[in-house]
Parts: sequence; structure tokens; C-alpha cells
Amino acid sequence: MSNQIIMEQTPLNSLDRCDRCGAQAYVRAILVSGGQLLFCAHHAKTYAEGLKPVVATIQDESEKLAKQAAN
Repeated sequence: MSNQIIMEQTPLNSLDRCDRCGAQAYVRAILVSGGQLLFCAHHAKTYAEGLKPVVATIQDESEKLAKQAAN
């Protein structure tokens, strides 16, 4: 049996910032190593392929952008 830590995903908010550019983060990448990276929607798309080998899970809330644009 392996020891596994399960992190409860909390919603991203305006205080969460992209680790690449500082814009509001809409994507959280939980790494296999246990760390996390936050990305704006643009940088999440840019780095998606390169992250696949090291990411355990992705929390993608970029649909919030479409809802904001509709209002």
C-alpha cells in the first residue's frame, strides 16, 4: 500500500496569481512531486504538453472567463 496525500481542491480566486506572468490564475497543476503551479488560461495552454509527464491532476477553472465575458 502506498501513502498518498489527497489535497482538497479549493476554488481559485483573484488572489491566486499565475506563476509565469502574475495574471489571475484559472488553472492549478498539482505535481506528482507534491508541489503545485498556478497558471493563467494563456500560460496553461502554452505549457500543457510539457506538464503532462509531471502533473498528477489539473484543476481548470478557465470556464469562469467565458462567464465573465458573457456578463
